[in-house]
Amino acid sequence: MKEGDDGGPALFRLVRFWSRRWAGRASEELTGELRHVQHILVVEAVATNACPARAAPVAEAHEAVTVGTVAHRLGLDHSGASRMVRDAVEAGYLVRATSERDRRRASLRLTESGQELLVRARKWQRRSFEELTASWAEHDRRRFASYLQRLADDVGA
Repeated sequence: MKEGDDGGPALFRLVRFWSRRWAGRASEELTGELRHVQHILVVEAVATNACPARAAPVAEAHEAVTVGTVAHRLGLDHSGASRMVRDAVEAGYLVRATSERDRRRASLRLTESGQELLVRARKWQRRSFEELTASWAEHDRRRFASYLQRLADDVGA
């Protein structure tokens, strides 16, 4: 590949652009406050099964979701994830219970409010994708979506 034909710089330009912009916009629209983007991140991490991009509900997962799981899925250390989980529990998005497999660990699950936030977040994500690709031909949108899905699946594997 010659320079300009590879996707690396374009990917990171997009990541830099969206990482600074989506958080406030999504948080304000979905939680009503700018500072609560971490609730969306935690709800997504808890709801995501072994394949993060597919975001299968935890009920379909075979293993309990723990703070360690959230830390791994969000790329955080355990203490940072623990604080975010604590805040999401206090906000009513998660329930923390003792793990059935290991009494020393806490398992996490979404509350009804957490499920509602997840549904709203997914709608927001789909709407954002549609807005960003509105001028594209439908087959290009589908192809790009499938490539994004593939990349997210590979990264989350």
